[in-house]
Amino acid sequence: MPPKTKEKGAQKKKKNSSAGEADVEPESRHRLAMLEKELLRDHLALRRDEARQAKASEDQLKKRLQGLEAELEGARSEGKAIYAEMSRQHRALQEEMDTRSRQLEEEVRGLREQLETSKREAEAARRAAEQALRERDQMLAQLQAHVADMEAKYEEILHGSLNQLLAKLRAIKPQWDEAALRLHARHKEQLRQFGLNPLDL
Repeated sequence: MPPKTKEKGAQKKKKNSSAGEADVEPESRHRLAMLEKELLRDHLALRRDEARQAKASEDQLKKRLQGLEAELEGARSEGKAIYAEMSRQHRALQEEMDTRSRQLEEEVRGLREQLETSKREAEAARRAAEQALRERDQMLAQLQAHVADMEAKYEEILHGSLNQLLAKLRAIKPQWDEAALRLHARHKEQLRQFGLNPLDL
């Protein structure tokens, strides 16, 4: 099992990461959380597997050493050779474990660097998204102001045109009324000439 302090550190780092990304858009925050979760899960699984392997190797080595020590009690000459061989194997295993431990530490550093890179990229994406939103809001405000100005101008032009049309209609209405009366009187006279009463039609 890996030390609890490292797990707590990873959890604390995860909480700090989550707190720092509270303003990130949901999709970016979810992607970052899933990446962090996957990285930490892989790292923990790897450390657990390595710890189990190391423990198993250590237990096996202890048993073999105990057996050799028992044989040494009965046969010193043969036991010395066996003990020397086992010591050599133990050193080889210890060197292998040290090498593997260094490799795991390197992997942990690499994962941490990737996590930091992901955080920086997420922060940059958040800032870019906020900037894009600000620019969009500014553009929308400008467009709305332009539309409102255009509407006011169109309304002013429309009212002016209608007022001019009404003024023209008012000016020409007496002439139309007079022409209509003359035309009506002429038609009535023509009907009388034909012997027709306009009121009967």
